[in-house]
Amino acid sequence: MFKDLKGDLLGGITAGIVALPLALAFGVQSGLGASAGLYGAIFIGFFAALFGGTPTQISGPTAPMTAVSLVAVAAIVNANNGDLEKALPLILIVFFVAGLFQILFGIIRLGTLIKYIPATVVSGFMSGIGFIILITQIPNVFGHKAGGVISSLKAVPHAVANINLVEFTMAIATIAIIYGFKKITNAIPSTLVALLAVSIGAIFALSKDSYRIIGDIPTGFPKPNLAMFSTFSFSDFSPYIITAISLALLGMIDSLLTSVVADNMTNTKHNSNRELIGQGIGNSIAAVFGGIPGAGATIRTVVNIDAGGKTKISGMIAGLLLLVVLMLLGPLAAQIPQAVLAGILVTVGIGVMDIKSLKTMHKQPLKDVLVMLLVLTLTVFWDLIFAVAIGVAVSYSFVLIDSISSKSKKSVK
Repeated sequence: MFKDLKGDLLGGITAGIVALPLALAFGVQSGLGASAGLYGAIFIGFFAALFGGTPTQISGPTAPMTAVSLVAVAAIVNANNGDLEKALPLILIVFFVAGLFQILFGIIRLGTLIKYIPATVVSGFMSGIGFIILITQIPNVFGHKAGGVISSLKAVPHAVANINLVEFTMAIATIAIIYGFKKITNAIPSTLVALLAVSIGAIFALSKDSYRIIGDIPTGFPKPNLAMFSTFSFSDFSPYIITAISLALLGMIDSLLTSVVADNMTNTKHNSNRELIGQGIGNSIAAVFGGIPGAGATIRTVVNIDAGGKTKISGMIAGLLLLVVLMLLGPLAAQIPQAVLAGILVTVGIGVMDIKSLKTMHKQPLKDVLVMLLVLTLTVFWDLIFAVAIGVAVSYSFVLIDSISSKSKKSVK
């Protein structure tokens, strides 16, 4: 394992650097704050790598998992009269149980089912996630607080009419740097460059009253939130069992799709069920320490492999690097403008979408387009897991109809 230590060290450090701004952004988007994103990236990154079945996989908060977490957090906070502190133990229990379900999925070997999800369903699902991120960031880009998809759409007219020009400029500058710097070099993550450049510029050139910042990020090793166990009530938790299962299933899909990407890049074969167990352990431990759920992250995994990562040590190093950042640089990270994170999330939303399939819809079979658009719409406006389930059912229904039609034609002949 240690013979590839140099490559693992470079891969882990590089992936950790890429993960930092995304972890902060996903934490803020979830509604639990930047520190929750960082905690999730640390514990999921380390333990999913240690116990998982994909040696080069880098795990942490991802766009799909954050989209579901956002809905769950909002629902539980609303049920507690808007009191986040009161709602937090129940939120973390939901995240914790989602991890336990993932472990169960691995034990009963559910990971092998991923290969039966049609490509059109995956395409519609990923594009739907991208649209969710974009819609929920529109108010933030204009300098206003965002919520879920519907509330964000309702907030757009007010946000546009009452634009905060300082925050809008910072968000646009962040987006421009992320895309522009990639044309210069890929040696340094453009997301990190944008984060540092715009944040430093804002700190030294602007009044702190003119823009919102991330806010307090506790320093030191995260403390376990034991209140989630001591205050546990099954009657309070039971309405959110489906939410926990949804997070577990989504994490399974998200992680194993990334595992396939890693396999293709390294000419290896991952262990799907072991990967699920590792992801479940990581998510459960992250929840205990107040972290948001995550999964295998495609971009970070690709970065790790390209930089030389070959074993699970690379993922563990990425998690440890983020822990060092938390321990030493928490007060500095707290000064990052929220508009910068909004700009980062806009680029993440665009990156998650299957742009190629959306552009070539007119060239694809009508049945494939219908399935993709159905899954996309249901993902954005209803439920992510039901969107995938319905998409799979409709897709295989078309296959069955085609098969029956083909047999009928042969019998007639």
